[in-house]
Amino acid sequence: MTKGSFTVSRRGLLMGGAAASVAANLPRMAMAQDPVRMAGIYTVPVEQQWVSRIHIAAEALKAAGTVDYTYTENVANTDYPRVMREYCEAGVKLIVGEIFGAEAEAREVCAEYPDVAFLLGSSFMPDEAANPNLAVFDNYIQDAAYLSGIVAGGMTKGNIGMVGGFPIPEVNRLMNAFMAGVREVKPDTKFQVSFIGSWFDPPKAKETAFAMIDGGADLMYAERFGVSDAAKERGVLAIGNVIDTQADYPETVVTSALWHFEPTLNAAVAAVQAGTFKADNYGVYSYMKAGGCSLAPLGSFEGKVPAEIMALVAEKEAAIRDGSFTVTIDDTEPKSS
Repeated sequence: MTKGSFTVSRRGLLMGGAAASVAANLPRMAMAQDPVRMAGIYTVPVEQQWVSRIHIAAEALKAAGTVDYTYTENVANTDYPRVMREYCEAGVKLIVGEIFGAEAEAREVCAEYPDVAFLLGSSFMPDEAANPNLAVFDNYIQDAAYLSGIVAGGMTKGNIGMVGGFPIPEVNRLMNAFMAGVREVKPDTKFQVSFIGSWFDPPKAKETAFAMIDGGADLMYAERFGVSDAAKERGVLAIGNVIDTQADYPETVVTSALWHFEPTLNAAVAAVQAGTFKADNYGVYSYMKAGGCSLAPLGSFEGKVPAEIMALVAEKEAAIRDGSFTVTIDDTEPKSS
């Protein structure tokens, strides 16, 4: 796939099996209507953790016949507005993507095409006056991140390395929730925190993780690809983020905080079909109560995590789901301790 092309690459079908399984659970009404012409615009490859969740959800709706989905990946922030305009001119009715590095320019494009619905990952809230057709979202999976921290607290000796992409709210809140979960079990844990300044640079993330392990970390928080590779090579444990990579690291990744984009996208498509799409904050669909996140199964680590830790996880998860406990959303930049 090249930038500006509207032909789906073969790689876009890699997750078709997962898409088909999700499609089976779609509402009948959504499946009965004409497909919504939808485009995804991504600044990274669709294999990247965050974008892969959007792509899987879109492929599910495509498999169900709910949307006619195509996408462009690896779009530079400076090129993002051009690709948006090309899709709008091509007759697309719903555009999904992330504009963290092109906020002002992207919002200008949204204003130019009031008949197109935009569902975009953003660090800012919607502005109904300026962009009534722009709804924003984010992966508010602090609930699952907190639970993964409890597991980590039960598996570390007290020194955890954390490698992130950029210290922006979307990353900070997950790291802070994870750290809060760890401290629930082991309050004196030392954290080594670093950001690599990239969303997709596995070699750099790996080298950063090596340095933390050399500094005593016995467990790594893998917010970026490359961290689990370092953990595997050095024989320490890791906690994953957004996707479940345990199949690739069966002796390394204990569990992961998973993001499920289906509730977000399904709600947006239903609104487009009903003609009710508007400026709104779709971030709430990522909460655990909405089905937007979960803790990955222990899999190969079943029975290796202390029973009392898993009992605490179950207790906290039940409280999150019934509303009696709320994980704090802390967007401040986490620091090493």
